[in-house]
Amino acid sequence: MKLSANWLNSDASKAVTGLLVDAGYEVYFVGGCVRNALVDMPVADLDLATNARPDVVMQLAKDARLKVIATGIDHGTVTVVADHRPFEITTFRNDVETDGRHAVVAFSNTLQEDAVRRDFTMNALYCAPDGTVIDPVGGIPDLHARHVRFINDADLRIREDYLRILRFFRFYAWFGDPDQGIDADGFAACAANLDGLEGLAKERVRTELLKTLLAPNPAPAMASMAMCGALGRLLAGADVSALAPLIHLQEKLGRPAHLHTRLAAINPGDVTSQLRLSKADTLEFTRIRDGALSVIDAAPLGYNLGSELAIEALMLRAALSGGTFTKIDMDAAQFGGAQNYPVTAKDLMPTYAGPALGARLKQLETAWIASGFTLVKSDLLALP
Repeated sequence: MKLSANWLNSDASKAVTGLLVDAGYEVYFVGGCVRNALVDMPVADLDLATNARPDVVMQLAKDARLKVIATGIDHGTVTVVADHRPFEITTFRNDVETDGRHAVVAFSNTLQEDAVRRDFTMNALYCAPDGTVIDPVGGIPDLHARHVRFINDADLRIREDYLRILRFFRFYAWFGDPDQGIDADGFAACAANLDGLEGLAKERVRTELLKTLLAPNPAPAMASMAMCGALGRLLAGADVSALAPLIHLQEKLGRPAHLHTRLAAINPGDVTSQLRLSKADTLEFTRIRDGALSVIDAAPLGYNLGSELAIEALMLRAALSGGTFTKIDMDAAQFGGAQNYPVTAKDLMPTYAGPALGARLKQLETAWIASGFTLVKSDLLALP
């Protein structure tokens, strides 16, 4: 099979692969870029595998006057930058000792050995510089069947790195077939190794979980994660029952996936500390969640939160409560979000000052909102 892709045929790709090929080494694009190209999905990172040792790769890049970074040289990885694009190049390797979080590696000379230490069959796809695709573990049939399957022994693959439990559900969300169902061996191995999740860094957990939630429809994967017990280990009090209704609403109204709304749908409680969200993410999550749990109508909520966050909160409210959310509600939130409070502090001075000024501004704003935003400045200023 031959692969044709813009990134494969770019001058930058040819420059980087040419360094190694011209020096007599093997080099292949590997993993996500090959997998995604085969199913017409966007490609972000360009990773390569080679039988050249890291020091050789670095020297060849320096000789060609290309920028090179020793990003993970202890594990055989260096990054070469060509035409402003990074290429992560890793020497073929074996994981000779693992503790579920870290691996001691030994370099290998063969693509086959490099392939079998990877996680899923669809991630062990290689592409030569001429476009020839090499599939040493049967990844292409699995990819086209949308079957996310561990390479060889699922239990062993997980015990090498317990993060693979989360990756299993993430890849099922993005590449699996919910009608076919999740791989039974992989599911059983995940359920048998839940204790390994305790040792994972919260940052790694957050990254995997949020990537899963951003899939077009993560509901089946999240339900499977909950069923095997993994989700409860990661998020205390997690409940996925509102996620599918939320996604249905998003699709029905043509709304894009919103990460914090989906996160609140599986746990509207205090997930921010559990996942160590940033202050900005915590603020947005909290505003959407609190808006959903309030009883504020659509237009006032649009004014309070802005139309976009209000729409997210209203959809979440409907999903959590089993209620409805329609385009009428969306229009009302957008109307509220477009309103500008007509009274300023200057309008009330010097009659009011200090705390009394703030209280009066709030009092008139409340009256204005209650009027459906119909009262004009003169009306408001005339209120007792």
